[in-house]
Amino acid sequence: MTKRDWLQKSTVTVLLSTSLLLFAEGGHAAAAQTVNSQSSAKSEAIVTLAKGLVGKDYKYGATGPNSFGSAGLATYVFKQVGIQVDDTIAELYKAGEKVSPSQIQEGDLLFFSSNGKGAPSFMGIFVGNGQYIYASQSEDAVVVKKLSDYSKKLVGARRFLAAGSGTNPDSGKSDSGTATIGEKVIAAGKKYLETPYEYASTRANKKTMDCSEFTMWAYLDGANIDMGKGGAQSQAKYVKAHGSYTTDINKLKKGDLVFFMSYKGWKESDYKNIDISKQSITHVGIYMGDGKLLQTFSKESGGVKITDFKGTHWEWRFIMGGRPY
Repeated sequence: MTKRDWLQKSTVTVLLSTSLLLFAEGGHAAAAQTVNSQSSAKSEAIVTLAKGLVGKDYKYGATGPNSFGSAGLATYVFKQVGIQVDDTIAELYKAGEKVSPSQIQEGDLLFFSSNGKGAPSFMGIFVGNGQYIYASQSEDAVVVKKLSDYSKKLVGARRFLAAGSGTNPDSGKSDSGTATIGEKVIAAGKKYLETPYEYASTRANKKTMDCSEFTMWAYLDGANIDMGKGGAQSQAKYVKAHGSYTTDINKLKKGDLVFFMSYKGWKESDYKNIDISKQSITHVGIYMGDGKLLQTFSKESGGVKITDFKGTHWEWRFIMGGRPY
């Protein structure tokens, strides 16, 4: 939910407590608008999670986190945002709110059969832009497909987003108590505090880590997003290809990956007149909010730790930041 939507919700609450008559005449419309905003926030989270699972293995009846069956993918994703749904295609097809093909929205479940008739035999999650994601038996993986290529096989759509679901901007959690993706990544990363630093560490174990191995595990553990085993530059490319990014330090969000140039000194003046566009990315960390970073960068510093961001050389070395989803 945006700040504007939250303020609107607060305004509606005040009106409700002040005047029952005012609520009767106009509050219902305002409340409906708030619900729509909240549902939109939760559908966005569903889409984000589904995209992060593309490439995972297919396994009949599996419900994650490393392999999925057709229904199990939906069960897993919805559970992450606090929505409990059944784990079979037949039961899911009977539940939820029926949606016409012309009214499909992000987060809706789509059901298909091989001939476009009768009971569905496979299903997926609509993620917008005319695409849906599903666990494909024939391709042995979670894949993205164009809905237009399967329109003749579509037998129905269902919506499971409950009224009032969504994200509370003050707490950073959904109304059901489910942590946001960024918070999950940060929580996963904190489990590695004080893990020793090792340059070019192996990805085979978690005994030591360099900067990009740490962020790799934080996103794998916290959000089930696999960015590969490459370094900071590779992760930056992954963010640009699969997620969203910014070069404005003030637009960073909790859990964002933050990318930096090489160290050139501890003073702000050491970074003046530098063309950032020509600087190579040499380091990555995780933005925690409140001017803090979760990162690892040297043996001497004590391994994975929480450091200050604003007003330090980290701020002046900043190149870009973003999320890989």
